[in-house]
Amino acid sequence: MTAPAQSKAGGLDTSFMEGTEAAGAPDRSLDSELRRAERMRLLVQPVVALLLGGGVLVWALGFRTLTATQKATVNRSYIQSLIGQHLQITFVVAAIIIVVAVPLGILVTRPAFTWLSPVFIGIANIGASAPAIGLLVLYYLAIGSGGFWTGVLPIAFYALLPVLRNTILGLREVDETLIDAGRGQGMSGATVLRRIEFPLAVPYILAGLRTSLVLAVGTATLSFLVGAGGLGVLIDTGYKLNDIVALVVGGVLAVALALLVDWLGALAEQFLGPKGLR
Repeated sequence: MTAPAQSKAGGLDTSFMEGTEAAGAPDRSLDSELRRAERMRLLVQPVVALLLGGGVLVWALGFRTLTATQKATVNRSYIQSLIGQHLQITFVVAAIIIVVAVPLGILVTRPAFTWLSPVFIGIANIGASAPAIGLLVLYYLAIGSGGFWTGVLPIAFYALLPVLRNTILGLREVDETLIDAGRGQGMSGATVLRRIEFPLAVPYILAGLRTSLVLAVGTATLSFLVGAGGLGVLIDTGYKLNDIVALVVGGVLAVALALLVDWLGALAEQFLGPKGLR
């Protein structure tokens, strides 16, 4: 048997190990850079959102002389009301998605119901592929009336896919040996799901929820079409009256809200997952 190669100092030749470490270094460096970038974004993004939102309000309400028509729409109480409506639509949509998509994802990963997975994924794909404005209008025509729920339900259907898909993916990615170990300790199927499978799938679910939140807050801008309110009312008013102030305020506030909601989703990903996986 050939002896290990010797270095000039008389020890073992570890040059091949050094090469392996060098090859792995870029991956560790990239991972470190990505984590640093994410931490920086968590610090900067809310500041940018607040500066955008606060700046446009100061510009519109503090340093401009508004006409009587503009004062009817570009005023503090009315803007607060529209922001409240927009956030209400967004978070009710998110709640509906969680209540529907997570249980469905759990159901179709159980052995007896895996055949349902393509069915539900296909239905959710239809919602994600269809234009949001089309879903809103079709639902309005189908029920014959507008209002808050006429705006919320089509948006929930539109933004359902990311959470459903990620719930299924997260549960399927759980290592079978961990599941077998839990069963070997006498855990029931429900206990294995609660204590092993679901906690390990939480990071996937949160990533999907973050995507759904961003879709919801963006699409909520269209909910004014069916009388559900939101910042789209201000944008639509500005467009109809050729009012640049209303258009700018509505558009910038919608962008600022999207940035804030995305930031909240990123915080949830960082701090709500299992401690060992953060």
